[in-house]
Amino acid sequence: MGKGTLLILISVCFLSCSGKKESIAKAPNFVIIMADDLGYGDISCYGNQLTKTPNIDQLAMEGTRFIDFHSNGAVCSPTRAALMTGKYQQRTGIEGVVTSKNHRDVGLGLNEITIAEELKKYNYNTGIYGKWHLGYAKEFNPMEQGFDDYAGFVSGGIDYHAHIDQEGNRDWWKGNKMEDESGYVTDLITHYGLKFVEENNPKKTNKPFFLYLPHESPHRPYQRRIDRVLREVGKVGNLVVQDSIQDIYKEMVEVMDEGIGEIIGALKEIGEYENTVVIFISDNGANEYGSNGVLRGFKNEVYEGGSRVPAIISYPGHVKGGTINTETVLTMDLLPTVLDFIGKKPEASQIDGISIKDNLLNATSLPDRDVFFAYEDLSFVRSGKWKMVRIKSENDSKYELYDLSADLSESNDIGSENPTLLNDMKMKLSIWDRDVRKGVKMVTQ
Repeated sequence: MGKGTLLILISVCFLSCSGKKESIAKAPNFVIIMADDLGYGDISCYGNQLTKTPNIDQLAMEGTRFIDFHSNGAVCSPTRAALMTGKYQQRTGIEGVVTSKNHRDVGLGLNEITIAEELKKYNYNTGIYGKWHLGYAKEFNPMEQGFDDYAGFVSGGIDYHAHIDQEGNRDWWKGNKMEDESGYVTDLITHYGLKFVEENNPKKTNKPFFLYLPHESPHRPYQRRIDRVLREVGKVGNLVVQDSIQDIYKEMVEVMDEGIGEIIGALKEIGEYENTVVIFISDNGANEYGSNGVLRGFKNEVYEGGSRVPAIISYPGHVKGGTINTETVLTMDLLPTVLDFIGKKPEASQIDGISIKDNLLNATSLPDRDVFFAYEDLSFVRSGKWKMVRIKSENDSKYELYDLSADLSESNDIGSENPTLLNDMKMKLSIWDRDVRKGVKMVTQ
């Protein structure tokens, strides 16, 4: 080999290696913040005139705000399973709630590849602080599912001060050990999030990070920072709050917003805000104490109020600020999207979500697709503007059809006027039932 050829090869190798280092150094951080039971009309940038959420609003001004984003489930655990795996939650067996009373020995299967495990393969530091709700037993702890650090609770909701679940069990974990500490849950989640950002500054660790902050707010029990304890160890249920739940609910959302502002401030302080994809979502719609805006229905239901939720994605300099995103997107789309941002694809052979990266960066339209929803005896299928609802009863099934482009409140069932379309959508839902649900052992029954 001639000297000239050798020099060329060395130069190519140097440029290739230095390019690779630059790519790793510039890999974005990811922060996913999930509110609990936050409705489509619960924050000010979605039209709420009473609740003040300036930090979430600012995130929307610096990113894109979705108006057709859906939680995969109308309750907590299914949406979280979809977020972690990029799949319809039915494939994981978690179609319903992993309850503190009946499901203490089951959880998200360890064979599932979570978003944290995916990112760990690409040199990411990972942390989760807050609500897990995908398994009570230690074997299902998030520390076994790709997270480097964890502090929080594994049940559906704990006393914000006493950290006791609805069945009277203590529920505050550090890593895979139960270890209580004093503090209001929302503030503790923020505290640990700030600590994680400081300790995992990529400029110090030479690694990007993934921070998952699943808040409890504004899930029941309804408590402010100043309120008394409502639960006792060994006693099932809640004491009744004496004050206006709506006023408490409002303050709970505003305290969460305050903490989100602190997290954003910490990202700016370490100089990583412009290199961080921040995703804010809710796990399902609000119950009767919250607001789903013009949408029909609430949490636990098949109508838009159960699944259409606030969602914001910010990535300064990459995602155009102050935009409205009209694409139909689901929670399960986030895993492939996050991986696409670093040029990777999910390892699992079966992924139902799709990447929306190109849509976020270039405003390209997503491919046409049908999306599905199922919870207990409630199901729907979306095909563009059309939505078919199926409500099963003991002896029959009721079908309804809505044109969401003209009837977002689902007030006018037009199924009888469109029998061919209705039958086509019935067939689509039947095929999805067969392909996704049939044969899967549901661990939450």
